[in-house]
Amino acid sequence: MSFPDYFAAIPPLRVHDPLAELLGAPADGLIDYHFADAVRLAGHACPTVAGAWLLTVRALKVLYGQRLPERGRIAVALPERLEQGVAGVIGSVVGLLTGAAGNGGFKGLGGRHGRRDLLRYGVADVAGIAFTRLDSGRAVDCRLKLDRVAGDPALPALLAAILDGSADAAQRRQFAAAWQDRVRRQLVEHADDPALVDIRILQE
Repeated sequence: MSFPDYFAAIPPLRVHDPLAELLGAPADGLIDYHFADAVRLAGHACPTVAGAWLLTVRALKVLYGQRLPERGRIAVALPERLEQGVAGVIGSVVGLLTGAAGNGGFKGLGGRHGRRDLLRYGVADVAGIAFTRLDSGRAVDCRLKLDRVAGDPALPALLAAILDGSADAAQRRQFAAAWQDRVRRQLVEHADDPALVDIRILQE
């Protein structure tokens, strides 16, 4: 398996998962998630997957500061319904990193470590994606502004040619390279760009 070289330039996210520690894998509960893990989960790398990764990493930084995020102890809410647009894709990536799950998630052990229903869709009064620490109640609402990193103007025509079967091998390579270049710019060149992710504090 070969991922684009720029994946190596994206810092991993380290979290502490109390349930993982309890069950002994890993023994210290520390897990490093790499962008490649999100790509494996989604099956592709696109601006949506990259945006969900970056938004979650930024949100956890604001929520936890210098402390490690506590995976499984974060509630997440999206305004879109699960079946709307790319909400499900975004929720999958967010859930991977936070441990939050829908009604099919882990129910817990003795009333602790539950992840079920920590990821909710169709929640009113959420502008982007809301993250809430279960231990302190500290919460943020984050909006992703993908238009800050525009794609190559040639992408729509190239995609249309690929979908109707008229594209040759060179056009397919051109499309893939341009597509990944936008993802790279999101995650590498704009990794710390405050204009890309708007974060509003809901609860200190």
